[in-house]
Amino acid sequence: MERRTFLAFGAGTIGGFCLQGCAGLNQMLAGSKELFKISLAQWSLHRRLNGQQKPILDNLDFAKEARSFDIEAVEYVNQFFKDKAKDTKYLTEMKKRAKDNGIKSLLIMCDGEGNLGDPDSQRRKKTVENHYKWVEAAKFLGCHSIRVNAYSQGSFEKQMELVADGLSSLSEFAADYKINVIVENHGGLSSNDHWLTGVITKVNLPNCGTLPDFGNFPPEIDRYEAVKAMMPFAKAVSAKSYDFDEQGNETMIDYYRMISIVLAAGYHGYVGIEYEGNKLSENDGIIATKQLLEKIQQKIKNV
Repeated sequence: MERRTFLAFGAGTIGGFCLQGCAGLNQMLAGSKELFKISLAQWSLHRRLNGQQKPILDNLDFAKEARSFDIEAVEYVNQFFKDKAKDTKYLTEMKKRAKDNGIKSLLIMCDGEGNLGDPDSQRRKKTVENHYKWVEAAKFLGCHSIRVNAYSQGSFEKQMELVADGLSSLSEFAADYKINVIVENHGGLSSNDHWLTGVITKVNLPNCGTLPDFGNFPPEIDRYEAVKAMMPFAKAVSAKSYDFDEQGNETMIDYYRMISIVLAAGYHGYVGIEYEGNKLSENDGIIATKQLLEKIQQKIKNV
């Protein structure tokens, strides 16, 4: 990850994007090509990968498909190669196709391996061990992280304690592979920023962090304040999108405001497109999200 030159944001507004001192910003950006990079989360194509939308896409062709959008980096989802985590031949082919298409593999989003905060200590231990193979696969593919879910049962404090225990064990294992373990706001208490940041603080390991997603928040949570709280721990960012207006702006999320929060935290790594809408095709949704991110970046740099 390329992190971390701090940008100060304050007065002056560009359509909801706040900056402190245009001249100072331009000086800071002198010689810089990008404020952030754009990657593609595989979930953006889940209907095509699951055969629900045409043209149907095979997991092995994901890297080539990403390149067709002029995107240089990808974030995999384990369910699209669920039984291949230990299949060296298959992973070698994935790695080869990524390299052949000039694609950088960033992370693997892991689902379906149990609850890292399971109240039963043996099931919690088994869940941690279930993730080992994905840590190893991530290392093999050249990724920097695996994304995990932080699910548990019980009170606010008890779930924090249990998830922190599971995350700590997994992060300690992953550290030997130089792999990060990052948690997305992905439902349950993980979509409560106070709880999630409390968990990460409790774990207190350098390779355990967050993956802030612009979506995945319940109505009672202020998504902007939540992302702001999660960003100091972020090792990846997910640009969730649903629908767009005639000007190309996301209708549910103020992308200008979100990107300002991301940059204000000093984050200049990859922002992953994760289109999840229904009105546009998956391909068109990816294109619309990419165009919006590029427009925001260009507008900031032209201040």
